[in-house]
Parts: sequence; structure tokens; C-alpha cells
Amino acid sequence: MKLHVIVEKDEAGYYVAEVPALPGCLSQGKTKEETLENIKEAIEGWLEVMESKYTFDQAKVIEVIV
Repeated sequence: MKLHVIVEKDEAGYYVAEVPALPGCLSQGKTKEETLENIKEAIEGWLEVMESKYTFDQAKVIEVIV
């Protein structure tokens, strides 16, 4: 899966990352590299939480890989 991530430096000198396609999916770090690792974890957590909010009829579920 490919997602666009916006990384900016804040006033305190930290890097902040946001995923526009996933509302509320944010993270930060002291370096760009740390920030990118942190946002990957945030994306995984965001997807897990959103999926757990819904119950599915497993007979109708189709997994799509993008």
C-alpha cells in the first residue's frame, strides 16, 4: 500500500508527519528517519483500529491488496 505522507518541521525543531488519506493519523520524531518509522507504526495502528470498529460477515469479505 502506498500513502502520501506530509512531513514538516515544527517550531520546537521536531518533524511532524501526517497522512491526509487517514484522518487523525499523525506522528513525530527528532529526525526525518525517526518520524518516518513512527508514522509507519501509526498507519498500522490506525488501520487496525478502524478495521476493529466494524463486524463483517466473513462470507462476504474480500481482501484486496493495493
